[in-house]
Amino acid sequence: MEGKMSRTVADAVDCKGFPADRSSTGGWVPAALILVIEICERLSTMGIAVNLVTYLGGTMHLPSAESANVVSDFLGTSFLLCLLGGFLADSFLGRYLTVAIFALVQALGTGMLTVSTSLPRLRPPPCNTSATNRCQRASGFQMGILYLSLYLIALGTGGLKSSVSGFGTDQFDEKDEKEKSQMAHFFNRFFFFISIGSLLAVTVLVYIQDEVGRSWAYGICCISMLLAVILFLCGTKRYRYKKSSGSPIVHILQVIVAAFSKRQLKYPATIAFFYEDSPEISRIQHTDQFRFLDKAAIMAEGDNDVQGETSTVNPWRLCSVTRIEEVKMMIRLLPVWATTIMFWTVYAQIITFSVEQATTMERSIGSFQIPAGSLTVFFVGAIMVTLAIYDRAIMPLMKKWKGKQGFTNLQRIGIGLAFSIIGMAAAAVAEAKRLSVARRAGEGAALRGATLPISVFTLIPQFFLVGAGEAFLYTGQLDFFITRSPKGMKTMSTGLFLTTLSFGFFLSSFMVSVVRDVTGGKNGQGWLADNINYGRLDCFYGLLAALSTLNMGAFLVCARWIKQESPKQGLQMGSATLKSPSMEDSC
Repeated sequence: MEGKMSRTVADAVDCKGFPADRSSTGGWVPAALILVIEICERLSTMGIAVNLVTYLGGTMHLPSAESANVVSDFLGTSFLLCLLGGFLADSFLGRYLTVAIFALVQALGTGMLTVSTSLPRLRPPPCNTSATNRCQRASGFQMGILYLSLYLIALGTGGLKSSVSGFGTDQFDEKDEKEKSQMAHFFNRFFFFISIGSLLAVTVLVYIQDEVGRSWAYGICCISMLLAVILFLCGTKRYRYKKSSGSPIVHILQVIVAAFSKRQLKYPATIAFFYEDSPEISRIQHTDQFRFLDKAAIMAEGDNDVQGETSTVNPWRLCSVTRIEEVKMMIRLLPVWATTIMFWTVYAQIITFSVEQATTMERSIGSFQIPAGSLTVFFVGAIMVTLAIYDRAIMPLMKKWKGKQGFTNLQRIGIGLAFSIIGMAAAAVAEAKRLSVARRAGEGAALRGATLPISVFTLIPQFFLVGAGEAFLYTGQLDFFITRSPKGMKTMSTGLFLTTLSFGFFLSSFMVSVVRDVTGGKNGQGWLADNINYGRLDCFYGLLAALSTLNMGAFLVCARWIKQESPKQGLQMGSATLKSPSMEDSC
């Protein structure tokens, strides 16, 4: 009997609902199939995002600032929809169905984008190159088809991202030492596959877009996504499936509703009278912060739902101390969450305005011309180089020098924010130099497609600095949000982390719109003019550097406020064990 039980995974089932046999389910084979679908998602999303601004300006004839906002809103929506995907996975669909369904949605959106970029009727005619230089802007119908394609892709990306990493870790048993070690390698390979997908997107795919045709590149994305879905479905019998304990969003709402409904009640004389039904080993120590939420644990009449002879606690009326402390832990994440949004606003400029800058500069190496979108290869390269140096040099040195395994998560976040400030300052200097060349070039520089006599490699410092910043900030954020969140809300915490990217992109769109209107952009002039050769993008970069510096100060204040140790699990509250009277009586 013991031998039979050892072959099964306690908290997982197979596709038929039986306990998962570890010899025939899970492990690297199904995990590899999940990694394939992630690399195809990254190839598709990054391949579209990094070069979309050139299509919007050069083919659809949108102004510079509006093109940047379309890209920022597309990426922001993609990450914001991770919350929707996570909610559906936790509450209704499960991770397997969520990945399969939203991967197909992304393939559908990419297919529509392929069609919209290939049919002449779905884009305006080329600009008139006469003296008037008139360009007909894309019509509402043409932009509508493009938006529908992009936001189908955003929906697919959001749903897919919310579950693909979690479903990958489901294939390994944390209680088995061998599989626990394999899970650690899975995270490393997951990030590696993301980087590989990004590199292929900004090199091969962008080259195909510029030299062969966008419809060919997007068609490759669509076909690769469909093939990845087929491979993913082939592993159905090999996957392990874990049951969800319900949506963390619902649990948070239950605590808030229960606390609000009991706002008039008085606190009991001792915390021992608070309700608690969690197993002792998984309980979280009570804290005094956000005491208004503690009223959700005060027992009162009407807390139970009676059905016949049975009585169950209504979770919308009464919540355990552990459930309340979980919500408090999530609240404590919010200051860091808010102060990391600014970094992703800076990041948005790297894949929008920086790419647009590159289109005006000399990009030739001999007879080969570097696609403007491919310049982001330096950004991706900076991430990989920084991570390699940190892993192979900085961590061993710090271990030897101070006995610490590298920087703490808050220190990494701070370093990432500092790099973003320096990156924007470098971008402002590079743009000032480019504008001086444009002024010397005269009126001819205003023509679309004109190449200024300045090397595109002038932009490399801003790509490297912000890329290095992302390497520190992304890993620091991920570590912070996972380790500081309660066990039952890890997925929710990861989703909260991804929303910093979303709000960063939306903040970028908002700032671009405000700066454009305030500085005279309504007339096609100002800092963010329709043609960047007549704008002051350097001033906009300087503004972002200044705001990032203020944000850095706010982060340092928040970092000092945050307690260095989270509430520990498995402890008792004072001298009283947290059990409700009914639980003690039943025991």
